[in-house]
Amino acid sequence: MKRLKTAVIGVGYLGKFHAAKYAELEQSELVAVVDNNAENAAQIAAQHNTRAVTDYRELFGSVDAVSIVVPTEQHHRIAKECLENGLDVLVEKPMTVTLAEADDLIDCAQKNNRILQVGHLERFNAAVLSLGNVLTTPLFIETHRLAPFKDRGTDVDVILDIMIHDIDIILNIVNSPVTAIHAVGVPVVSPEKNDIANVRLEFESGCVANVTASRISVKEMRKTRIFQPDAYISIDFATQQAEVFKRMEGEEMAGEMPQIMYEEITIAQNDALLCEITSFLDAAEKRCKPAVPGEAGRNALKVALEIVEQIEHRKKNVQF
Repeated sequence: MKRLKTAVIGVGYLGKFHAAKYAELEQSELVAVVDNNAENAAQIAAQHNTRAVTDYRELFGSVDAVSIVVPTEQHHRIAKECLENGLDVLVEKPMTVTLAEADDLIDCAQKNNRILQVGHLERFNAAVLSLGNVLTTPLFIETHRLAPFKDRGTDVDVILDIMIHDIDIILNIVNSPVTAIHAVGVPVVSPEKNDIANVRLEFESGCVANVTASRISVKEMRKTRIFQPDAYISIDFATQQAEVFKRMEGEEMAGEMPQIMYEEITIAQNDALLCEITSFLDAAEKRCKPAVPGEAGRNALKVALEIVEQIEHRKKNVQF
């Protein structure tokens, strides 16, 4: 197996976990970690017996693939430079600040024949991966993603911070254009950014999704419920569990009330981040389309930005 030379740009709270996974994988040789805080870079580098760097440009020419785990406003600039200098890129969500930046990264990756993957981690949750043959034609989806307040992530709205996980999952499941968005959001702790939001998404297929996200809750919850003509599906992202309830079919049921059958889903618990990075490195090695390409990241960002815009428009028109 060819070992790809890898690095992590930004080894703060989340980046340090990326570094640990790259150091663990046999297909990866973690050659450096990058952080503008030299002390932090040195500390993480020492944990994995690798090199500490404060300027990511020092990686050019010596690294094959990188994770970019820096504040969102830096994603476009750093990712573009990496792509232009021959690196495959896994960039954390949200992909960029604007759609123009997202389009530019997609175009840059194509022009330079580079892999561009977006870090929508929940795509690799064991519960989600187990439902590939169960999901058919969802008609109603309800999600709750609630978390206690943390200082990190407050550089963006709760929609771009945590709701975007569910937006990406829903878009991937429904696979139909969004036709209408109805949204409300409220800043509670953050001075200007919304900390709690509720959104109704309507799709061309007829599906409706009711999405709630909060980063000011007492308890954590990451659950999704999916209703389709033949089944009710419940996903718990936190525990990596899924339940499926199906209507029994058959001639013997004619004229009678349909019976509901519980279908047990066998799920092998996984490390979602490890799976995400493994998938990224597989795409880099095989030169194939990644599991969550730039286009998917852009689609989720587009909906998220439209939600934020609608919430802000609503606030301007509300009289207090």
